[in-house]
Amino acid sequence: MSNPQQLRYSKEHEWLSDAEDGASTVGITEHAANALGDVVFVQLPEVGDSVTAGETCGELESTKSVSDLYSPVSGEVTEVNEDVVNDPSLVNSAPFEGGWLFKVRITDEPADLLSADEYTAFTAG
Repeated sequence: MSNPQQLRYSKEHEWLSDAEDGASTVGITEHAANALGDVVFVQLPEVGDSVTAGETCGELESTKSVSDLYSPVSGEVTEVNEDVVNDPSLVNSAPFEGGWLFKVRITDEPADLLSADEYTAFTAG
């Protein structure tokens, strides 16, 4: 399992891209997608919603369980991935590409986001 070096990671297993056009992209990691099993339903925040770092902002339901989705940063949701809402299996098949979840205009970023290497070590332990 390879975690893209350009992303940052939360200990709740979300990834965050650098901002493009003022918004950063959020998704869940391959590690989380594998742990969940086949994702069958995704509930995401709505465009315009405020999200808070470390707080629940949605849900992922799999054949195994229902898991909360946490925002890795605070900010305003600018876009949601309707493709994932319509085809939740994208979370499993392409967690770092087509399976992204939402975009956020960051107002506050916690200091405890991990680099790819730190996240790999975190999940190995």
